[in-house]
Amino acid sequence: MTPVPGSPQLRAKSPFLSPYSIPALVVAPTHFPSPLGENAIAAVQCTQRDIQGFYVVIPAGGAGTRLWPLSREDHPKFLLDLTLKGRSLIQATWDRLLPLSSPLRTTVVAGPGHLKSIRDQLPELLPHNLFCEPGPKDSMAAIGLAAAVLAKRDPDAIIGSFAADHMISGDEAFLSAVAEAVEVAKKDYLVTIGIAPSHPSTGFGYIRLGDKLGMKAAPNARLVSSFKEKPDARTAAAYIGTGNYRWNAGMFVTKATALMDLLKDYKPDLHDGLQKIASAWGDEAQRQAVLAEVWPGLEKIAIDNAVAEPAAVEGKVAVVPATFGWDDVGDFSSLADLLPAESNQPRVLGDGSLVLTEQVAGGIVVPGSGRLITCLGVDDLVIVDMPDTLLVTTRARSQEVKRLVKKCRDAGWKTLL
Repeated sequence: MTPVPGSPQLRAKSPFLSPYSIPALVVAPTHFPSPLGENAIAAVQCTQRDIQGFYVVIPAGGAGTRLWPLSREDHPKFLLDLTLKGRSLIQATWDRLLPLSSPLRTTVVAGPGHLKSIRDQLPELLPHNLFCEPGPKDSMAAIGLAAAVLAKRDPDAIIGSFAADHMISGDEAFLSAVAEAVEVAKKDYLVTIGIAPSHPSTGFGYIRLGDKLGMKAAPNARLVSSFKEKPDARTAAAYIGTGNYRWNAGMFVTKATALMDLLKDYKPDLHDGLQKIASAWGDEAQRQAVLAEVWPGLEKIAIDNAVAEPAAVEGKVAVVPATFGWDDVGDFSSLADLLPAESNQPRVLGDGSLVLTEQVAGGIVVPGSGRLITCLGVDDLVIVDMPDTLLVTTRARSQEVKRLVKKCRDAGWKTLL
């Protein structure tokens, strides 16, 4: 009698940085052509990288539910190496911004459950520059907390907020855009960086470009005419056709005090609560007491809705149209576009020897459990095989994965989230 084969050895290469080893893969850059006019080539040159008085704020929040079960609440997507280059998304964000601010002026805002992992991944991050928010309150509270604390430390501070879980290609163009945004922020504008759209996406908000500001130090800067919510496909195509719209990537540069002034105008209760927390920040015991008292009552709202949209109506918001490639890695479909693959073959995040296919085109496979995955005659599938759960869907419906997360929670599978 033929003996039953034993369980295969778990030998998968994984996007989890530890304790697995990461294969060195070369990922093709996604650099979009410049949409700018006469100033496309004459971008501001960042010869002096360090920008005095400029503080980087990296909000590191969210569970990345559209990337479940790869991304989990205790190990969200910003802690993962989604390109298998050996650096997580937050590490790549740190590397990209460090030349502008140094560790002295680079801060991270995160929840208590992620502090240890962030410290492990960013050993250069100074302890007093890691701001802990007791619970998720969306981007306005997180960025506002950093602004309030940094304004106490340096009343002239200019802050730039850049999400921990976005991918960028074209670092020179990125640094130049940030340098322009800092110059505009010195004039008391709230400045955002607009991304040249590569396709009529329905998953991003849009920025409508207004008049040029005519600033010599920031030749590409314009006023923001308006912010637009995520459109339907026809509206998105119409936006692209005009040439007057950019994707809203949620990058903001402004004086810390100017942001607090906008909060005072549009969300006074949120402003007062953050100021109270910042006043107690220097004393650990007092800080914890005030956080426990104030934080639960703060409004949960995005910075766009809280201040950017109403301020744009009053002509207080500017945009620097940028030329670098950008992706928020919002779902498995967008992740697939960032990974290399042979023509018409599925993309593999992990050990390619664990994926065998026949007559399969497109899609993405994550062999996270270490067992062999075989596919025959199926196209554009998303297969995420983890040791404790398996996800199968299509690229077309990958935006809806968060619905499964809710179903798992409702069904009592919270330990898998």
